[in-house]
Amino acid sequence: MNRAVAIDAVIPPADIVKRAGRIGAEIRNIKLSGALPDQTIAAINTLLISHKVIFFRDQGHLDDVEHERFAHRFGKLVPHPTLGAIKGTTSIIELDSTRAASRADLWHSDGTFLDAYPKIAVLRGVVMPSFGGDTIWSNTAAAYLDMPPPLRRLADELWAVHTNAFDYAVMARASQEDKKHFDEVFTRTIYETEHPVVRVHPETGERTLVLGDVVKRFVGIPKYDGQKLFDLFQSHITAPENTVRWSWKEGDVAMWDNRATQHFAVNDYNGQHRVVRRAAIEGEVPVSIDGRPSVTRTKVTKQLLAADA
Repeated sequence: MNRAVAIDAVIPPADIVKRAGRIGAEIRNIKLSGALPDQTIAAINTLLISHKVIFFRDQGHLDDVEHERFAHRFGKLVPHPTLGAIKGTTSIIELDSTRAASRADLWHSDGTFLDAYPKIAVLRGVVMPSFGGDTIWSNTAAAYLDMPPPLRRLADELWAVHTNAFDYAVMARASQEDKKHFDEVFTRTIYETEHPVVRVHPETGERTLVLGDVVKRFVGIPKYDGQKLFDLFQSHITAPENTVRWSWKEGDVAMWDNRATQHFAVNDYNGQHRVVRRAAIEGEVPVSIDGRPSVTRTKVTKQLLAADA
């Protein structure tokens, strides 16, 4: 039985609605839970790999426990390395706009300052503003294919250092409270990991770009030249035709392939309350096109840095 027939047998084609040409689909008439049949989980995973990000409306029945039970069907749950997880959960972090550093308004893939960063994220809308607060996702596999062959060949050879101690100036509206949280909590342990700029997707064989605003520098490239290269590659990732934008309602769930996407949470809701909760699923160490794995070069707590000063 081929893949298309297998999906059709579980999720009718009429319930799969594309949201943009290159990325994103809404899956209708399904109630998410940890008890879904194996065939349904397999169909969801296939749709996820194909569309990169998938959306589900009307999932208000989910609480933190059932949210994690559903996410766990796709792999091992992992907590954030510095933020941990909210009480009573294994992996869920909460982004509450009333708290410091809870607005992810920068282009990124989750956790790329780690070597084996999460492969899948499952995000649930808990409290949504009356306007604004959308999230945008981009397709990093399509972005790679969009580049002319000489640029692809250059990207194939490059490696970049990703860190959680990135330049927070990329977040246009970061407050002093945000910066304090970043310094005291988010970067209590500093990670620096070298990733290939182009990784091979372990399930599809696609080449995807591994970049985003947590990139510190390119290996072996001076900062001035590196910034120009970063801007060039990143412009292909965030080109409008390569993105999908989701307007949240409470109870929505978004699920994305973190190995083939970046995302940006738009901070345009004028101080209204916005709360989302995210579960993360353990990923693989990326591999470059010539078979070399990513490597974490730095993992040090600020207490040790202070002691050495």
